[in-house]
Amino acid sequence: MSTRTSPAPDAARRRPGTIRLPVAGTPVSRRRLVLAGVLAVATLALVVWMLGLGDYPLGPGEVLQALFGDSGFASTVVRQWRAPRIAGAVVLGAALAVSGAVFQSLTRNPLGSPDIIGFSTGAYTGVLVVMTVLPGLGLAQGTASTTVGAFIGGLLTAAAVYLLAYRNGVQGYRLIIVGIAMTAMLHAVNLFLLLRAQQEVAMAASIWGAGTLSLLDWPHLLPALVVIALGVPAVVALVPSLRQLELGDEAASAHGVRVEPTRLALMVVAVALVAAVTAVAGPIAFVALAAPQIAHRVLGGAGVPVAGSAIVGAFLLLSADAVAQHVVGDVPVGIVTVVGGGVYLLGLLVSRVSDR
Repeated sequence: MSTRTSPAPDAARRRPGTIRLPVAGTPVSRRRLVLAGVLAVATLALVVWMLGLGDYPLGPGEVLQALFGDSGFASTVVRQWRAPRIAGAVVLGAALAVSGAVFQSLTRNPLGSPDIIGFSTGAYTGVLVVMTVLPGLGLAQGTASTTVGAFIGGLLTAAAVYLLAYRNGVQGYRLIIVGIAMTAMLHAVNLFLLLRAQQEVAMAASIWGAGTLSLLDWPHLLPALVVIALGVPAVVALVPSLRQLELGDEAASAHGVRVEPTRLALMVVAVALVAAVTAVAGPIAFVALAAPQIAHRVLGGAGVPVAGSAIVGAFLLLSADAVAQHVVGDVPVGIVTVVGGGVYLLGLLVSRVSDR
């Protein structure tokens, strides 16, 4: 009598044309991996191209030689002058996009990004307090202080929004409405702080508040890199629980997820990512809003892709900085992202209205 061998459990659950990643443990289609690889290669190509742009132009071969070899003055130009800004654009754009992906997944709403619901504004408030209030109190300043101030401001804002939106749990729509109201109030606080500050401090804070990468160097970028290096793996570790939360609180709880502690952990990590970006570059708007949705539409899939969002966010902020530097005359990159994000938001709202 012949016997039939049953397929392994993993093979039975795996769809044709998918690959199970060792990190998340969930199957991912080969198409998504190929598209993500294309986006990553495009981002790397843009990095090499931008490293060669400027008053001292370099070709791709010269850029690679300056990066990995010793070519004298070209190495100084690439490694010390241009690389911090471009590395910042890649890493900070990815961090903003990951934070946006987390909040959009938690709220199950494409408008649920940290710059819409007030967390970026709260982080900016924390930095303004460090810049305008602490000097009068005789307290220390510096990049570490602004990083801590941004984190505390963003975390306090997140806590206030969470508590005000909590009614036997947190619903995404309520969180967004409360966050928009909190953003309006914090804008008033920020304006008050700027009006009360000394003229030089207020002007510097206003320019920086537009969102700029022009002030980045390796020492200023280091604190943000440390926070992001800790925060992104934490998000990756929580991705399986995040996917369960996307199914609803009851379904997630039935699958063994501790709903509110997991949601709080995700919010704290996502706020930390936003605070790290805001501390070194100011509140850069709309990257966290647009990147996850673009990644979702390009890569497909049921949920908002976290890794894909990071790649798209890096590409978006790097492209915006290229426009800001070399097309419109070295303006803050936040101005470019606001213009592009406004067009994206208008298109999103029009598409939502036309669907109804």
